[in-house]
Amino acid sequence: MDTCPACGAAVPPDVTVCPSCEEALPERTASFAPIEAPSASAAPVQPPISDGPLLVVRKGPEVGERFYLDRPRLTVGRDPQADIFLNDITVSRAHAALEVESGEVTVKDEGSLNGVYVNGVSVDRAVLHTGDQVQIGRFQMVFMSGGAE
Repeated sequence: MDTCPACGAAVPPDVTVCPSCEEALPERTASFAPIEAPSASAAPVQPPISDGPLLVVRKGPEVGERFYLDRPRLTVGRDPQADIFLNDITVSRAHAALEVESGEVTVKDEGSLNGVYVNGVSVDRAVLHTGDQVQIGRFQMVFMSGGAE
């Protein structure tokens, strides 16, 4: 059991706010239930026009946000220094990495609490294809390879 840095009270490992003083506890990631895979009735995502690969937020905070995968390796997490900053408590500080090599994009879980899901399946590492749904915390994103598909 951890202790609150503000008041010193014992706090269970699964809480993000001290039950004694209600101080937010730093460096904690809240757990959550994964978002269900989209049903056939879900609105289709229009592919954005792009020369390279990108992720488009479809559900969760920041809907419509686009992340262009323009480097060989990008970090994804709640750390403001992450290449792709996902500001939500369900995202670990260093949640995942995206690797771009020879036209192929791979997502890799970096030991996160809530994991990485591709098309509703928990993965440690997966090669992405156009239309794949990538979920990191409450963020559900659609992968687009860009260019001629």
